Amino acid sequence: MAVIFPFRAWRPPAELAARVAAPPYDVLTSEEAREMARDNPLSFLHISKAEIELEPPAAAADPRVSDLAARNFARFCTGGTLRQDPRPALYVYEQRTEDHGQTGIAAAFSLDEYEQGRIRKHELTRPDKVEDRIRHINAVNANTGPVFLTYRRREEIDAWVDEVRSTQPDTEFTAQDGVRHSVWVVSEMDQIRLLMVLFQEVPLQYIADGHHRAAAADRVRELRRKNNPLHCGDEAYNLFLAVTFSDDQLRILGYHRIIKDLHGLSLQSLIEQLGEKFEINNTSAPQPDRRGDFGMFLDGHWFRLRVKPEAVKSDDPEQGLDVSILQNHVLTPLLGIDDPRTSPRIDFVGGARGTAELERRCGLDAKLAFALYPTGMDQLLAVADAGRSMPPKSTWFDPKLLSGLIVRTLV
Repeated sequence: MAVIFPFRAWRPPAELAARVAAPPYDVLTSEEAREMARDNPLSFLHISKAEIELEPPAAAADPRVSDLAARNFARFCTGGTLRQDPRPALYVYEQRTEDHGQTGIAAAFSLDEYEQGRIRKHELTRPDKVEDRIRHINAVNANTGPVFLTYRRREEIDAWVDEVRSTQPDTEFTAQDGVRHSVWVVSEMDQIRLLMVLFQEVPLQYIADGHHRAAAADRVRELRRKNNPLHCGDEAYNLFLAVTFSDDQLRILGYHRIIKDLHGLSLQSLIEQLGEKFEINNTSAPQPDRRGDFGMFLDGHWFRLRVKPEAVKSDDPEQGLDVSILQNHVLTPLLGIDDPRTSPRIDFVGGARGTAELERRCGLDAKLAFALYPTGMDQLLAVADAGRSMPPKSTWFDPKLLSGLIVRTLV
């Protein structure tokens, strides 16, 4: 069963929400975040990416960054930019674009369930990124960005959410990218208890996005538990902030690859070796429209690669992913990128930026780009259920959950 808990969130007043809310810390570079927050002292980026205020620019590991994040968070709370709700609540969070809508439930979730595998993972984490989030959580003493969870759809939970959505939201605004964000505060105990009972029928949840945030929250719990001789299990650090969505609502875009060099291969040699595992044709449509197809931008031209059936292990949920096919048949054997988590020769571009960004980067600092078809929710759940891990940067969920709308402190 799944357990969820209400909590007293820190939230911006409705009239400030549009100025406070910010993209997640890990989808912007420090330069992009600095530009976005330049004329906005209320942007949550002053907390989630506090390095933007330091001159000369500081790395995230610089202790000044977490110290500044803590001071800025305290300033937001004491100055009224964020206010704590008077009663514990659950929060319904809706995001809507012209062609897509998704509504989730923000709550505190159990780190015991995370450790026991009832909140399942599908992605390996990088130790340096986990350490960065540990420093941030410990300094700010809060979960400042939610983990993105999903569960297999249940009609009873849908009905509960729809009833809440039939009322006026407590916060509503349209962000600069055109996404409409709405938040409902559910503080009536009868409604809260009902949803807690309904979630007891949910056997498993899955991390869609935010593996580093979840791993860091778990490590913070471990450290605080060791340092607390009175630990009893109901401390705030035993839970973490997340928003959970029914799996049928979520949209995944492709997560594209940028390669800095050809690993000493000539263009002709690369094409010839690719031909052993892929059918290759010129194309005017960069974005692939089916699994097993890839767009490749090379030497100013787009090609369509279609994997040959004999190259795919169809009975393996992880090896059958497009990101795995590309890694196993191209990136590792041909381009020498054995570990995409650490190699400086590869970069990643989220699908929301489009294939035009791949062309731009190839004209700037790269030689080769691959556009991928989106990983499916069915594939994500199958990999997680098998206890396997996807290659890094396998899924780009769109839209992203904003930071600063719902914050949970550990006190």
